[in-house]
Amino acid sequence: MDPLLLIPGPSPVVPRVMNALARPTVSHVSAELAADFRSALENLKKTLFTADGEPFLFAGSGTLAMEVALLNVTGKNDRVLVLSQGYFGERMAGICKSFGVAADVISSRWGSAVRPEELRAALEDRRYGVVAVTHVDTGTGACAPLRAYAEVLKGCDLIWIVDGVCATGGIEERMDDWGIDVVLTAAQKCFGAPPGLAVDVFSQRAIAKRQSLPLIPAYYADILRWRPVMEDPKKYFSTHAVNEVRSFAEAARIVIEEGLTKRFIRHERTARAIRAGLEAYGFSLFTEREFLASTLSVVRYPDDVDDAVFRAKYLEAGFAVAGGLGETSGRVFRMGHMGNLTADQTLEAIGAMGDVLKTMGKPVAPAAAVEAAAAVFRE
Repeated sequence: MDPLLLIPGPSPVVPRVMNALARPTVSHVSAELAADFRSALENLKKTLFTADGEPFLFAGSGTLAMEVALLNVTGKNDRVLVLSQGYFGERMAGICKSFGVAADVISSRWGSAVRPEELRAALEDRRYGVVAVTHVDTGTGACAPLRAYAEVLKGCDLIWIVDGVCATGGIEERMDDWGIDVVLTAAQKCFGAPPGLAVDVFSQRAIAKRQSLPLIPAYYADILRWRPVMEDPKKYFSTHAVNEVRSFAEAARIVIEEGLTKRFIRHERTARAIRAGLEAYGFSLFTEREFLASTLSVVRYPDDVDDAVFRAKYLEAGFAVAGGLGETSGRVFRMGHMGNLTADQTLEAIGAMGDVLKTMGKPVAPAAAVEAAAAVFRE
């Protein structure tokens, strides 16, 4: 049996989505694909609470989605302000550097998040054309206070980019209400689809900004080349990842069928259940409680638990978690709990973790940890 993926993405793919992936490949300009494509685009708009935002789907990863977001709204005279909560904020800054984009970075301590007052002070000190922020940093587990940022940015003449790779579809993101101009994400996290698709949704203001730029340093990543295809998926610019689009369309249907409010609440409850179980085993959280995300947990090891040994044994037991990134390597494990993960899977994972810890000589009580998690689900 393949292990249950409890890494920060990809998340487990349910049979309904996997069956869509396994359907025969059709033409990339066929009516069959166009129907699924339109469904996926429309459900993306619903997921992000936008009436006139324009979604784009490309073959690629979340990193491509970051490039698409940045390059299409940044002119040669624009300066970018990056609010970095950790590893992937640093990646956005790295993309700016690679393309020669002038950028300043406000970095929080890993496990924390940039405060709204820091953003306000930066905007008062210097003029920026673009502000980019990671909603949930997959490396640190920190969830940025987007609503507070929205209040600071209200009325500002700039483009606001939100990296929602580890949030979109699992944590609320309201493009229209909060004034977000671009949300970038990927298929394999909260949507529960296989990896392979980069996703960007542009507001009309962001579209207008791209139209105002005579040239950008991109060809495949230029949304003006893709826009006619998104309006009519039977048109051709570049060959779509056909099967991935169809499986993502099914995953997006599941999101909407569940109901966004119910889905957000389920993610939050699952996070609390897992953390109750972890704390029963004596683990502590790396991320400050104020900024905990409901899509993953970054978990500190006790001094006498070896990272590599624990993760290897847990994998043998049928559950995959990820190691730390950057400065947290060897000190933490990262446990994803997003997408279509069920309560039963969660409780099974907590119980198996206790069994693994017992083989490592830890005096833990798996039944008590499972009950602590189950109590949260019963609320």
